[in-house]
Amino acid sequence: MKIVKFETYNLLPRWLFLKITTDEGVCGWGEPVIEGKSTVVEEAVHTLGKMIIGEDPMNIEHLWQLMYRGSFYRGGAIICSAISGIEQALWDIKGKVYGLPVWQMLGGKCRDRIRMYAHITPVENPSVEELCKAAREKVAQGYTALKTPIHVPLRHIDTMKTVETYVNKFAALREAVGKDIDIAIDFHGRVSPAMAPIFCRELEKYYPMFVEEPVLPENVDCMARIAQSTTIPIATGERLFTPWAFRQVLEKQAANVLQPDLSHCGGILSTFKIAAMAANYYVNIAPHNPLGPIALSSCLQIDTCIPNFTAQENIRLGDGSDLGKNLFKKAFEIKDGYIDIPTAPGLGFEVNEDAIKDYIYDGSWSCPVYYHEDDHSVADW
Repeated sequence: MKIVKFETYNLLPRWLFLKITTDEGVCGWGEPVIEGKSTVVEEAVHTLGKMIIGEDPMNIEHLWQLMYRGSFYRGGAIICSAISGIEQALWDIKGKVYGLPVWQMLGGKCRDRIRMYAHITPVENPSVEELCKAAREKVAQGYTALKTPIHVPLRHIDTMKTVETYVNKFAALREAVGKDIDIAIDFHGRVSPAMAPIFCRELEKYYPMFVEEPVLPENVDCMARIAQSTTIPIATGERLFTPWAFRQVLEKQAANVLQPDLSHCGGILSTFKIAAMAANYYVNIAPHNPLGPIALSSCLQIDTCIPNFTAQENIRLGDGSDLGKNLFKKAFEIKDGYIDIPTAPGLGFEVNEDAIKDYIYDGSWSCPVYYHEDDHSVADW
């Protein structure tokens, strides 16, 4: 069997699908994309694709090494995202050839269903009423885990009022859903090392599930200091690429939960390796996924087969309950906050190719840019 064709599709709301075709007619799908840089990743996919056209798609690790190491410059968000989607598609092909879901080829299942967590932020900086209403709706749907971001923008050293405003909002959210529901907070790298310990100290009494990216991820020592300063579990990983990037986080005990993104970090096998590394430090995995249904499908394979799994982020855009209902012939379904283990071969879905044309766009979605009101300087999103 040989790889003969690469096809990419930019799809609304901000997804990029890849279809790899073999000379035996078996096709695999992946989602190689990075938020705000879809067209750049798309070009990288086709550049890397030229390296493996004519190769045997079954040799996934070899092809990963070829794409990653077959150039003097390695890694980074763009290259690793392109490799990730290609690698997902290769696993999809392999699973279809053997008639097995990917998780079965990675050692079998460790659970019977997969816990999901839902986003509850209908707009940026929602009011207390909007936030609590969204949370109650998700709990009524059966979710037992939720996530909401801190507000934006934040100053390097912000006011007492800013801290109190957010803490009071989270307190109201806790009151609205009760103590049986887990609520994670995404700091989104918006908070400085000066302010993160203050926010965490004030939020501890309300028992967040974890604080995600309490500070920007480039400086692991900063994150480790935050982790040591609070009892709230720290999560990070969506902006880290390949298992090598997670080594320092684990060695310096900077996080209790790792969040590799299977469309950014190198793909399925890279995440499997990261999970194995993390298990040595009693650290759990909660894969990041604000992307589309193929990315989610890849996450579900890992969620099934690793022992140190916490919860899976649900799709955030395009109606978070979508789960491929328009682009898959049979969508995934959330029941009481869980998804059943996927049992179909490969990544567990079949793309409805006739529907793709209805979602095609030019891939021009860009990340929001925020500014501080007083001096119009750039703020972290």
